[in-house]
Amino acid sequence: MSPWPYKDVRTTVIADVAAMEEVRVFPLSCAVQNYAWGKVGLDSEVAKLVVGGDTSAVIEADKHYAELWMGAHPKGDALIKDNRIAQRTLGQWIADYPACLGSKVKDTFQGQLPFLFKVLSVNTALSIQAHPNRELAGRLHAQFPEHYPDNNHKPEMAVALTHFEGLCGFRPVEEIIGFLKSVPEFHALVGRETAGELVSSRGEAGRTSLALKKCFTRMMNCEKKVFVDQLNMLVKRVTEEAAAGKDTSDSNSELLLRLHSQYPGDIGCFSIYFLNRIVLEPGDAMFLGANEPHAYLNGDCIECMACSDNTVRAGLTPKFIDVNTLCEMLNYSPAPASAKIFPSIQDPSDPFVYLYDPPVPDFTVMRIQVPASVRQYTVAPVDCAGILLVIEGEATGTSAAALSDITLSRGTVLFISANESVSLHITSPSGMTMYRACSLL
Repeated sequence: MSPWPYKDVRTTVIADVAAMEEVRVFPLSCAVQNYAWGKVGLDSEVAKLVVGGDTSAVIEADKHYAELWMGAHPKGDALIKDNRIAQRTLGQWIADYPACLGSKVKDTFQGQLPFLFKVLSVNTALSIQAHPNRELAGRLHAQFPEHYPDNNHKPEMAVALTHFEGLCGFRPVEEIIGFLKSVPEFHALVGRETAGELVSSRGEAGRTSLALKKCFTRMMNCEKKVFVDQLNMLVKRVTEEAAAGKDTSDSNSELLLRLHSQYPGDIGCFSIYFLNRIVLEPGDAMFLGANEPHAYLNGDCIECMACSDNTVRAGLTPKFIDVNTLCEMLNYSPAPASAKIFPSIQDPSDPFVYLYDPPVPDFTVMRIQVPASVRQYTVAPVDCAGILLVIEGEATGTSAAALSDITLSRGTVLFISANESVSLHITSPSGMTMYRACSLL
């Protein structure tokens, strides 16, 4: 009698395992988050990409489509769209085949995909927030695990897909002083003595930073009745002045009224006098390092971040607010809005690739812009796993690691294991736009 009576079963199991290891490039079905600040129905870039990637998807006209999560985050692990693969989710597959990450990433990040790739469609403002560095994240997680669920840092990068607006970093001191003079309600919250310290600190970076911290902390800690009264007075004044035909731009009135309509009576409405308003056009980016105050206001963007849920909030939100931690941790270095635009660099080895390479190891983003004149293009291999998202265009993809052709169109998301390439035969008349996230250590 055979020592293994179930020879056929064994052969099938071994063949299946071999096939799973061989299929190292595959499409993903990604999690959608329906947060209340998201754009609604097909106004949302997230919803449009979901339908593009899956024509059977149903988009509800009155539902918010805020975020598309492309990655292995436990709160939104992507599903694998390849029935030859037994594992249901990307997280499960990486756990079983960690070599797919590439040896450097596997060793550096303990066998985990170190980033979460996203698309955001922002209709109303997200909270005034910042993310802790690793040291502070460890402390916050130990003290308040219910609010800070892990001990990792959370640097982020946003790359605009449409006209995109946000707040980021403290304005140059002269601009803040200008608002203290032209917006008496703002001056009342900061206080005359504190405002005076900021004015007298000009030209001395260390003193300016301390004075700015004092001003911001004083305003953020105002009693609710005091700041609500001042906010109501300010909104009433600029509304009346605008109705009378006066120029109210020195009160930043358009943005003030918009935020107040979204979050009436919220202290975050006054943050516009401290923080730079950043406007990004498609392809423009901003990098949000540790302790950088920011808020997204409106528009659609690609976002890439380290895998963490640690966010310290202090306004424009119904969520948990931690004013003291935020005021203590922030980077109080004033700089112009232009300094917050993060440049992309053309890849010297591929003229169609633009790299957004931030000063953190967790992620790099690539914009791949293939012109209409090009019909054959290879998504080059890199020594780490990556996720590819098609924004525009159609192609048929082939890869030794896919075992069969892959159809790519708007909304397609591919997982590409380390050291694998994908050859594209482009069928759309206007070329292709794709974004790729990976960790180039």
